Amino acid sequence: MNLLTTLSGSLMEGFLPRGWDLARIDACCSHPAETILDRQPFWHEGFEPIACRSLADFDVMLGHEIAQTIHRCRDQGRDAAMILPVGPMGMYRWAVYFLKEWGVSCDHVHGFNMDEWSDRDGNTLPSDHPGAFQNAMQTAFYGPLGALTVPKSRRWFATPDRLPHYAERIAELKKSGAELSVIFGIGRVCHVAFWEPHFAAEYASTEEWKAATHRLGAKLHPLTIEQNALTSFKSRTTLVPAFANTIGPGLFLQADRIIGGADGIFGRGMQWQGMSLWMTLRYGPDPWIPSSFMPSLPGRLFFLDELAGPLGAEMN
Repeated sequence: MNLLTTLSGSLMEGFLPRGWDLARIDACCSHPAETILDRQPFWHEGFEPIACRSLADFDVMLGHEIAQTIHRCRDQGRDAAMILPVGPMGMYRWAVYFLKEWGVSCDHVHGFNMDEWSDRDGNTLPSDHPGAFQNAMQTAFYGPLGALTVPKSRRWFATPDRLPHYAERIAELKKSGAELSVIFGIGRVCHVAFWEPHFAAEYASTEEWKAATHRLGAKLHPLTIEQNALTSFKSRTTLVPAFANTIGPGLFLQADRIIGGADGIFGRGMQWQGMSLWMTLRYGPDPWIPSSFMPSLPGRLFFLDELAGPLGAEMN
């Protein structure tokens, strides 16, 4: 017995994204852990998944990758346009450490936060609210950089007045020679930013889906809300907004280089992100699984090796 054989007539019927092929997903998760790095035909030749032994290693390696990107662009005399997440977060402390150690100013960086909590109309929390992504970025990255920080005029947040202008500004930067980096995590339902899988039903073709740049007041999947309740709100589901402003594939698929992170373990053998990681690496590009497009871009995806599994029953 499993979900596939007991789905009919259950409360799970119609709950998961309609376009998910559950048998195919199960097959993705059935590979031996040691095969997770095996290259797939749809991966970009410049895409590289990197296993990390511990959360401490993960934070340092991801932070170094971000800092190195900023350093390299400065050495090349290029602006660095960076789409930034709030989650994972531990890497920002190390990005700050390396940039300060190297004495690298970030006045050539343009930071675009990929999403923000909202109501159904796209209105967001005050910037200093403890749950606001703007506040998180100031606390974790912009503030600690001190004199080396990104100028305030070059910090973009996914508020209703700013998010609609991301595409135009990023296009201008790329046209002038800037490198666009997309730093991202992978959601429980394989979103990138808060671009959810069920949005796929609204587009007539994959190309139309790929062209969408953003949404205000995007309706979140229940598993996304519960994921954030567990990881950001200490299990208190009632604190998690049901909507968010978010960038779309029309922006995150423009990346010149990606920097991804998957660190979704809880300890005592428990985790939430193994299935999402395997779907990202094995399913193949599909709008119903937004993160499945990321391996088709050049860059690195750092992940905790425990997420590779084996994925199976274990009582904790």
